[in-house]
Amino acid sequence: MNWILRLACMGDVPALRELIPVSVRVLQAGYYSPEQMEAAIGTIFGVDRQLIADGTYFCACHDGAVVGCGGWSRRDSLFGSDVGRTVEDPLLDPATEPARIRAFFVHPNWIRRGIGSAILTASESAIVAAGFSNIELVATLAGEPLYLAGGYCAVERYELSMAGGLALPVVRMRKHLSS
Repeated sequence: MNWILRLACMGDVPALRELIPVSVRVLQAGYYSPEQMEAAIGTIFGVDRQLIADGTYFCACHDGAVVGCGGWSRRDSLFGSDVGRTVEDPLLDPATEPARIRAFFVHPNWIRRGIGSAILTASESAIVAAGFSNIELVATLAGEPLYLAGGYCAVERYELSMAGGLALPVVRMRKHLSS
């Protein structure tokens, strides 16, 4: 492993804004059209600074460069950036609601090095520590195999509506954790 995993800070936002479109355009290309990817970049695929502020978002770094990111949330949103959000996203009740896995992106040159799995493991440990026993996420078609390998079950396939009449197929997935 020639990268380190750490919590993201607000100073990482510019690097995340560079990483996410590169990751999407390369790693999602086998699943979505260029038009779908471009319509999703910035809104569906983008930075949510609330995750960073909450201390629930991780960066994988190599020589100071962010090569992967992702995390979890104790808030209501299942996906998407903070673009257009005007109020703080409501907190979830760990006793009755599932935590969220959110916004995993890896630079194409850094895939298959365990970054996604390490972020998922770190997120799940933090989720248990925060008192949650259930997790929910919305996976891209490219991300679905990572989550299946991590023990998540697909519960719903649907499409997110986007600008220009476009739609993005996604998969809602869930997992129960033992405390």
